[in-house]
Amino acid sequence: MKLPPLKALPVFEAVARLNSFSRAAEELAVSQSAVSHQIKQLETYLGEALFTRTGRYLSLTEEGRHYREAVSAALLQIERASGQVLGQPESQLRLSVFSSFAVRWLVPRLPSLQQAHPNLELALEMSSENPTLSDRVADCFITIRPDSPAFSYELLYRERLFPVCSRAYWQKMSRGSGLDDLMSGAPDTVLMPSQIAAYPLLSTHSIYERAGGDWQAWFETVGEPLPATARVQHFSHMLLALEAARFGQGVALTNDYMLSGPGDADDFVRLPSHYVVTGDQFYFAWKTSRRHERSLQILRRWLLEQAIEGGLRTV
Repeated sequence: MKLPPLKALPVFEAVARLNSFSRAAEELAVSQSAVSHQIKQLETYLGEALFTRTGRYLSLTEEGRHYREAVSAALLQIERASGQVLGQPESQLRLSVFSSFAVRWLVPRLPSLQQAHPNLELALEMSSENPTLSDRVADCFITIRPDSPAFSYELLYRERLFPVCSRAYWQKMSRGSGLDDLMSGAPDTVLMPSQIAAYPLLSTHSIYERAGGDWQAWFETVGEPLPATARVQHFSHMLLALEAARFGQGVALTNDYMLSGPGDADDFVRLPSHYVVTGDQFYFAWKTSRRHERSLQILRRWLLEQAIEGGLRTV
């Protein structure tokens, strides 16, 4: 087995992470010249420059960026494996997760994880967009893009959107439209899209990345265009649209995990109508090279159990 100068690897990781020779030296409690020596030794061994130095500024080269990715993951894996042998408690995991998924689905369920695995500390990293799958960002992810060959994936949910409104607003709709049979829970009655379009439609821009895109897709599912007369109110995020619906501002399109929290059944009514499949699929993702880490597998199994129990995923 031919290995690089092993003492130089933690030094390289620190310099790359801190983007500074002096800060790395301070963190490692060594001199700056010792840090420079270790980096030079590593670059000589590899035959590649790992850093570009322009005056006072330091940056990784292309080779340095790729090398940092591999070295950081390897050092982290060694640290975790050593902790398990030493009998240390399960370590902290950083989970990068979409804000809406975290707030509406994950956080209300965390007490059961803490009760079942009290030594597993889960640190949540909020993400407004699909996160970059990298150990620099987090240890594991909730993602809708299973496109990195270095990662493994567990399907949690296939997204669908359906119309909802507040319970008070539903009573207003029923009285105003003569829908008493719907209020009584008649099983065979269904709201037509044109009936729903008579009320303000609360739209989430981020789902289809275009104004009114969610409602357009919902109408297209049954072969109808979004009526030109429809009153569409725009929001950047589903959390905002759902809160607007909660306070009686109209009808919003939402998904299953957004209505999975305590009290949602009392606050919202799912309108008796069709749904649209967005094509987004939510996965739990972890680096394949770390697949044997006990804490990752504990979290994977727990998330899958919760997804099945909560109806997001069938067995």
